[in-house]
Amino acid sequence: MAAAVTGTPERAESEITACSPQPAYTAAPHREALSAEDFVAGFLEDRDTELMCSKTVGELMEHLTEQNNTLKEQVLTVSSLVPPKVSAALSAVEDARCSLEALLQREQLTFNMLHKHLQDAQPWMDKLEQTCNQVDFIERHMKYLRCLQHIEELSDFEKLLTQLHWPIISPPTQSLTPTPGCQEMEGQLELLVGQLLALQTSDDLLSQRTLDSSEALSPPQLSKPAPLCLPIQIMLLPLNKRFKYHFYGNRQTNSLSKPEWYLTQVLMWMGNNSTFMEETIQPILDRGGVTLSAKVELCRGLLSLVQEKVASDASKLLYDDVLFCHLVEEVLQFEKELRSNHSYPAELPGVLHLLLEDAVLQKWLTMEKKMAVEKMDAMLSAERAWSSQYKDISDMDDLKAPDCAETFMTLLQVITERYRTLPCPSAQLKFLELQKELVDDFRIRLTQVMKEESRCPLGVRYCAILNAVNYISTILGDWGDDVFFLQLQQTAVSLGEEAIPGGLGIMEMGRLASLEGSLFDGLLALLDRLKGDMLGRLLDFLMREIKEKAKPYCQERWLSLPSQQDQSTMSLSSTACPMMLCVRDRLLNLHQVLGFSLFHLAWQGLAERLDNFLYQDVILCNNFSDGGAAQLQFDMTRNLFPLFGHYCKKPENFFKHVKEACIILCLNVGSAILLRSLIKESDMTRDCAGTGDPPPESALNELGVYCLAPCDVLILLSLRTSCPGQWYPS
Repeated sequence: MAAAVTGTPERAESEITACSPQPAYTAAPHREALSAEDFVAGFLEDRDTELMCSKTVGELMEHLTEQNNTLKEQVLTVSSLVPPKVSAALSAVEDARCSLEALLQREQLTFNMLHKHLQDAQPWMDKLEQTCNQVDFIERHMKYLRCLQHIEELSDFEKLLTQLHWPIISPPTQSLTPTPGCQEMEGQLELLVGQLLALQTSDDLLSQRTLDSSEALSPPQLSKPAPLCLPIQIMLLPLNKRFKYHFYGNRQTNSLSKPEWYLTQVLMWMGNNSTFMEETIQPILDRGGVTLSAKVELCRGLLSLVQEKVASDASKLLYDDVLFCHLVEEVLQFEKELRSNHSYPAELPGVLHLLLEDAVLQKWLTMEKKMAVEKMDAMLSAERAWSSQYKDISDMDDLKAPDCAETFMTLLQVITERYRTLPCPSAQLKFLELQKELVDDFRIRLTQVMKEESRCPLGVRYCAILNAVNYISTILGDWGDDVFFLQLQQTAVSLGEEAIPGGLGIMEMGRLASLEGSLFDGLLALLDRLKGDMLGRLLDFLMREIKEKAKPYCQERWLSLPSQQDQSTMSLSSTACPMMLCVRDRLLNLHQVLGFSLFHLAWQGLAERLDNFLYQDVILCNNFSDGGAAQLQFDMTRNLFPLFGHYCKKPENFFKHVKEACIILCLNVGSAILLRSLIKESDMTRDCAGTGDPPPESALNELGVYCLAPCDVLILLSLRTSCPGQWYPS
C-alpha cells in the first residue's frame, strides 16, 4: 500500500479513501451532516430490537471493536505514508519551477539574440530587396531586349544597310552610275526607319511614365542625355564591334602610348559617314517629323565609345607622367577638331569633362606646374635668354622683350588655350591660380638675377630684365581686359572665397564685381614695384655718372663771364661738354636697349632729376653776371633741352625749375628791381585787408614763371650781380 500511495497530496487522499473498509452501518443520505452524538443516537434507535438480547449486543460490540481497531491501523498506516509523498511532490514542484525559470531565461536570451540579429540583418535585407528589384527590372529589360532581338531578326534593316555599303570605313568616292535598285532600297530604308522610330516612341512613353512616378519619391538629379535614336543605335553596331576589336584586349592597336590611334579613327568615321547621314538618313528623319540631326546622333554614338575608352585609360596613366600628358594633349586636340571640323554642338558634352575628375584634374594641374617650372629653368639658362628676337626689326620691337620673357608668356598662353574650353568655370579658376603662381615664381627669379646685375644697371642683362618685367606687366594688363578673363572674374565673384585661395577682402571683391580691378591686380602691383625699383636704380646710376661729368660745370666762374649781345656768336660752355655728351650718349643708349614705354619713363625721370640737380647744384650754388646768366640760358635752351627734344615737342616743360630760373636771372635790371619790390611789398601787406594790389604770382605768370614760389624768385634775384647792392630775402 505504501508503494501505491505516491504522487500529489490530492492523489494520496483519494487512495486512502479507496483503501478504507466500509462501515457496517451507513447512515442515510440526509444524515451525513449529523454530529457524532446524533449518529450514535440514531444507530441505537435503528437496532433497538437487537440490543434487547445480550448475545446480540456482545456480537455487535465485538464487531464494532474489531472495526474500530481496523480503522485505527489504517489511519496509522496512511499517516505514516503521507509526509514522504507530500515532500516528494513539493520537490517535484520546486524542480519544475526552476526548470521553468531557466526556460524563461533562455527564451529571453533567444529573443534578444533574435532581435539583434534582425537589426543587423535589416540593411542586408534592404540591399537584398533592392537587388531583387534590380533583378526584376533587369529581367523585364531582358524580356524587352529579347522582343527587340526577335523584331530585329524579323527585320531586313541590317541587311539593307549592308546592301547600302554601311558603314563607310574609307573615304567615300562618288559613283558615276547609280546602284541598281537604289530607289527601291531607299524606300525600304525609309519604311524601316519609320517603324523603328515608332517602336522607340512607344518605349519612350513607357519610360516617361516610370520616370514620372519615381520623381515624386526621389530627389531631383542631373538630367541625363537622351538615348540615341533607335535606327542610329543599330547603324552603330558594326562600328562598335570594330572599335572594341581594335582598341580593347591584347591587340597591338590597343596601346596606352597611342591614344591618337582610336581618337583619329573615330574622327575619320565621323567624317566618312557624315555625307550618308546628311543626304540619306536626315531626309527620312525630317519627313518623319523627328527633330534630330542624323550627323549629330552619329557623333554622339561614336563619342560614347571614346568617352568610355578615355576614362579607362586616364585612370591607368595617373602614375606615368609622360603618357598622361600625351593623353591630355590628344584629348584636347580631339575636342578641338570635334567642335570645329564636325560642328558638334557646344551644349552637348564632349570628352573634356572626363579630365575634370578629382584625381585626373589634380594630376593635370601638377603636371602643368612641373613642366612649366622645368621650362622656366631652361629658358632662363638659354644662351639667347636676354636678347630679343626682333631687335633688328624696329616696327615689331616696341617692348624689346627678351626671349625668356616671350617664351614664358607664350607658355602661359598655351596653358590658357588648354583650359579655355573646359566646361567647368571652377576648374578654369584653378588653372588661373596656377598661372598666377607661375608668374610670381618667374618674378622672383627675375629679381634674383637683377640683384646680381645691379652693379651695372646700364648693362644689357639688367635692361633686358627691366624689359621683361615691363613686357609681362603689359601682357597681364591686356589679359585683365580680355572677355575670357572678365568672365572668369565674374565667376570668381559669384563663388567667393571658394574660387580664390586665401580669399579676398570686401574692398577687393567689390572692385572685382564692379570691374574696376582685375584678377591680376596683385601681380601687377608686385611687377610695378619691381619695375619702379629697377628704374630708380638705373636713374641713380645715371645721375652719379652725370654729376661726375658735371663737376667742372658746377664750378664754372659765372661771375666773370662777359656779356654777349649776339647769341649767334655764343657757343656751349666748354665745361658743359662732358655732361652734355654723357646725357646724349646715355639717352641714345637707353633708347636702344629699353622698350618704348620704359624709355618714356626713363627719360622723363632723368629730366626731372637733372632739372633738380642743375637747379640745386649749379644755379643756387653760384652767383651770376649778366654774361653768366646768358651763358647758362644758352647752355640750357640751345643745348640741353634739344637733347630731349627728340622724344617730345616741348622738352623745356620737363625742366621747369631751370627754365624759370633762367628767366629770372636774365631779366633786365629794371624788371628785376620792380619784381623784387613787388614781392617785398606783397610780403609786408599780406595780412592787411582792403589792398587792391595784384598778388606777385600774377606778375610771375606774366613772365612765364609758374613753378617757382615768390620766395624762390627772391633767392634767384639775390644771385644776380649786375645791379648795385645785394638783395637777400627778409
